[in-house]
Parts: sequence; C-alpha cells; structure tokens
Amino acid sequence: MSNLPPPQAETRTHSFTVAPEHAGQRLDRFLGDVMADQRERDGHGDAVSREKVKRAIREGAATVQGRACTVPNTRVEPGQTVTLTLAVPAAGVTPEDGDLAVLYRDAAIAVLDKPAGLTVHPCPSCPEGTLVHRLVSHFPELAAQEGFRPGIVHRIDKDTSGLLLVALTEAVRLELSRAFAEREVHKEYLALVHGVPKAQGELDAPIGRHPLHKVKMAVVPENRGGKPARSAWRVLLADPGGRFALVAVRIFTGRTHQIRVHMAHLGHPLWQDAVYGPSETVPPAAGELPEFPPRQMLHAWRLSFRHPETGKDMHFTCPPPPDFAALALRLSRRMQRVVVTGSPGCGKSALIRQLGEAGLPVWSADAAVARLYEPGGGGHHLLRGRYGDRFVPDPAGPVDKRALFAAMRADTALRREVEDMIHPLARHDMNEFFEQAEVSGASAAVAEVPLFLEAGWKAGTQPNTLPNILLVGVHCPFAERARRLETHRGWPPDMIAAMEAWQWPEADKMRACHLVVDNSGTPEDLARRTRGLLAELARLRAAHDARIADHLASLWQA
Repeated sequence: MSNLPPPQAETRTHSFTVAPEHAGQRLDRFLGDVMADQRERDGHGDAVSREKVKRAIREGAATVQGRACTVPNTRVEPGQTVTLTLAVPAAGVTPEDGDLAVLYRDAAIAVLDKPAGLTVHPCPSCPEGTLVHRLVSHFPELAAQEGFRPGIVHRIDKDTSGLLLVALTEAVRLELSRAFAEREVHKEYLALVHGVPKAQGELDAPIGRHPLHKVKMAVVPENRGGKPARSAWRVLLADPGGRFALVAVRIFTGRTHQIRVHMAHLGHPLWQDAVYGPSETVPPAAGELPEFPPRQMLHAWRLSFRHPETGKDMHFTCPPPPDFAALALRLSRRMQRVVVTGSPGCGKSALIRQLGEAGLPVWSADAAVARLYEPGGGGHHLLRGRYGDRFVPDPAGPVDKRALFAAMRADTALRREVEDMIHPLARHDMNEFFEQAEVSGASAAVAEVPLFLEAGWKAGTQPNTLPNILLVGVHCPFAERARRLETHRGWPPDMIAAMEAWQWPEADKMRACHLVVDNSGTPEDLARRTRGLLAELARLRAAHDARIADHLASLWQA
C-alpha cells in the first residue's frame, strides 16, 4: 500500500469588490449573487450553490479585507475586497452521440438550432445528456477548452428552442463573451403569450430570485437583489378574440428566465409555462391529442453579431419547431359556428337532425323558446310581468302559446314587442351553446334559427370567415312547403300565410346565405346533400387553417 499523500485538488480564487448596492448583505448571499452574475455575464464560471458557498466559508475558504472569515452571515461593506477559494472541477466532458442541427460553421464559430427539452451544459441536476456532450462529439477541437462548458458563450433554457452561438476556440470564446457582456449581440425571440399586449413596448425591470419561491425568478427591486433587466416587444399577430398573441421579444440583458418573467409581470405569461403561467390548458380539437407538450412557447428566433475573427456582420433567422407552430395554429383556430335558416316547411329540422346524427352538436331556437315558456323560464317571467294572466293564466303553468300566437297575428305592435323580449333570451342561449361546444373541442356546431335574418342577428358577420356565423339556407319552393305544412303539421292556409308574412321572402333569404341546401326532393336527396354540406364545411375549415398557417409562416420567416 502506498504511503503517498493524496494529490491536492487544483483551486481557483475568486476576488470581488463590494459595490454600494450590496452594503450590509450577508457574506454568503453576496458571494452567491456576484458569482451568479459572473456566470450570466460571461456565460461560464463555476456553478456554486448557496449551500456550497456557506460550506466553503465555514471551512475557511473566504477572506474579507485579507482576513479569513468563517461566519456566513457576516455583513459586507462597500469597498471591501472579498475572496473565495474553491476547488476547480475536473476538466473535460465525455463526448456523447446525438443529433445537432448546425445552421452554420467555420473554424471559429458554429450556429445551432437547439431543440426544446435539451439542457445546454452540465449541471448538478443534469450531469450528462446535454448539448455540450453532443458538441464535443461533433467538434473535437472543443476539447482544448477547459471546464464543463466548452464553447458556450450564452444559454437558453432547457425547454426553449432556437438559435445558439458556439465558440470553437478559446480566443473566440473570450471575444464573444465580451460582445455579449457589452450588449453588442442582437437576440430576438418568438413567444406565444396569453392575452394581447399593446402593439409594442419596453420593460426595464430588475430580476432576482423570487422572495418566497427560490426556484423562481421575479421582478425584484435592485436594493433587494434584483439585477438590471431590459426587454422590448412587438406584437406580430393579435388574436381578434383576445386569447393570445404572437410577439417578438428582444432582450438587452441575459437574466435567468428574463422573457418569461417580464411577460408574466406585464400580465401576459407564455402559453404552456408551468412556472410563470396560469393553469389554463389548450382545449383539444377533434382528432388532436389531448394536450400539447408541456414546455413554454419560447423560441430563439433571430441572432445578429459581428464575426469575432473576420468582423463580418452575421445574421441568422430560425423558424420555430412544429410544436410551436401547431399551438399557434390551434390558438388561431375557432370552432365553425353554423346557423341553419329557411322559411316554414323547408326542412330545417330534418337537416339539423341529420347533422346531429353525423356527430355535430346541434341547437334549436324553437326548442329554446319552448323552454323559455315553461314555468320558471325567462320568457314565462317576462310575459307574466308584462301582460299579467293574459298569456300566463296560471303562474305555475306554461305560457298559453295558442293565445299568444293569435294575439301576435292580430296585433303587429304586440308581436314586435314579444319578439323584442324573447329573441335576446334565445340568442343568449344560442351563444352559450356555441361557447360550450367550443370548450368541448368540437370543430363545428350548428344552430337552427328560423328568424335569424328577420331578428337582425346577422349584423357584423362576414361570409365564410371563422369564427363568425356561417349561414346555411334550406331551399324549398312555396308550393311544396305549403303541402308539407298542411299534410304533416295540420296548418290551415291562413296560418301558413301568416307565418310566411312574418319572414323575408324566400328568394331574399337564400341570397343572404353563404351556402344553400336544396330540399325540394326526397328524404334520400336530403341525406345525400347533407353529406355534401358536411364535406363543404370541412373544406372551409381546412382552407381557413391553411390561410392561418401560411400567414404565421410569413411572419416568422420574414
């Protein structure tokens, strides 16, 4: 057995001067903060936890003004020189196989497209399987650089995708670290955020450790440990419904989680950000997986810098990965809201029934009004309050629809008054139906509304543009409609004439519709045309998605 003493570990001494903003701070907190600042600024340096700093101080590794200090809570004062001596981690990273998306490389630098989910460099919680392990496999020259972060001059979060610049020599690493520290590098990100911020803006708000949740960062005053942080954003796409926005964010500093913290501070956290965002998830659409990948929707989009050796201006743009694009499309998509209308006897209910059997959620205005007229319904309450027992003779009984219809036929002013009371209630019920269907993930939902046009509900819609109403008319000649009403419903001619008079002429009604289904033939004909309508609705949805996808691509490929 050898009697030789164990080899002494190599050490490195870090020296710092206490700045005024750190006056009165604990020694362990001061050393932890300034070493973290050094890592953020230079992109390299020792990764030191607060506990490791405390332990080193207690073991005599720290000095204040040249005198050893073993008490972690010693208060430091401005102008003092503080040193900490730590063991140097074993140099070198074992190469590992793995794909790298290299967008550019020469003898000095490489520009990569980092996938989401890949940690940039080794750390205590991730000692292997990082981007650096792949780098030293693809670029053997990085072995000449010491430490566990060869080539790394800046970082992006594990779950953030996009552009990353790598230095292939030590001299280039030092020059690029200086350029990042001097803010000579232009970095811009794409983010999907909740809500819609103002069109553009800038936030200059210091970032530090969250006072209560140490695993989080937060906007913190500088006198409480916050470090200067500045971001600027511009909205590239704003959801008309206010649900989300695609924003480009430029950062002028490189604080941990800077964009995520700043956007959350503005009230617009990133979608899918489990740390800084709300718990709201994306509702699945028909045929989609129930959830999107649980990673913040942040992508390093643009990178501009001066080449450290040639002096040439370098510019790179990298479109986001499929999951980012898919979520942007999903958030841009709205359920197709279809209203079926037509004149009495045209077969609206038959078409609605077949659409429901095909799997679409359906709603009927007539059924909704019938519910309103039941005891306790809104219509029951309004009619009883306005007309007493004229149409609601028994407070506990339903509306006398026969008496109400007769009165409405005889008195146009009364009919309009009743419609002004009942139609808003029915429209509210229809809107709730559409909202519930959209939350459920339905791709389309259909409402049958005979008086949709007559009630003025079409105001503000645009043909064939989702999520506005797509109006489908059911056509049938008057003679055939009258025959059906008389045969199947027992309506006398005067009732048919009265109902016809309350509505737009059928030709005008059909001209106002975006699509028309001919129901002048047999039930088999209607079934065939229903299948055609379903195919056309699907085609319109696909065309809408294609337009949105093209528009999104044009935004981030510019």
